[in-house]
Amino acid sequence: MRTVLYGIGVMGLVLFAGVVQAASLRVSPTNLEMTVPGSAGILTLTNEAKRPINVQIRVFRWTQVNGAEQLDPTNDVVVSPPSTSLSANKDYAIRVLRVAKKPVVGEESYRVIVDELPDPSRKKAGAVTLVVRYSIPVFFKDQDATPPKVDWGIAKTKGSLVLTARNTGDMRLRLADVQLTQQGRVLGAREGLVGYVLGGASMQWPIAGGHSVSAGSIGLKAQSESGLLNADIAISGR
Repeated sequence: MRTVLYGIGVMGLVLFAGVVQAASLRVSPTNLEMTVPGSAGILTLTNEAKRPINVQIRVFRWTQVNGAEQLDPTNDVVVSPPSTSLSANKDYAIRVLRVAKKPVVGEESYRVIVDELPDPSRKKAGAVTLVVRYSIPVFFKDQDATPPKVDWGIAKTKGSLVLTARNTGDMRLRLADVQLTQQGRVLGAREGLVGYVLGGASMQWPIAGGHSVSAGSIGLKAQSESGLLNADIAISGR
């Protein structure tokens, strides 16, 4: 069964009735990558509050279908423990382990979802508490996995420019700080993490309005895990 979790990025905030307070949970690192035969990694949870907090940790298989993110329950990768109470100002190690017997082909992608659970004892009428959700990318790859090979496209859809990416490599590509230009003009930009295109998948992201686009190609400038990315892209669609 497909599971949809809003805020598939590194962190999200969920609002609950209760005392107004700052987020107290931290998770590091922001992603895990293991090359088989290695099958285990460690996430460190830190409680920066002055009181204990309860957390729940779940893992989902992460795929991209028809240009959309999809998270599905899985038994191929587990976390230990799946829930815990974190003492004040303490670090806690969470083990992420691939237990599937089938070999990894290319790269497998997962998301570990870490939720800080609301504390009912701290509820107060008319107030708000901020509860944190982290979504941590986890990758298992074989030693022969091919690097990302992305074909870029620009579609003009309903007056907007949409950046499309089709990855025929095995490994994912992480895209951040995207800028689209044409003839020296900046058409649009998105700062920070824009998203991933997983191996063998396609994705698309709206970047800018398309009213001032002329004939010809558009320049793409962005950051990836391997450094600066530049490409000239033909326009398709209307």
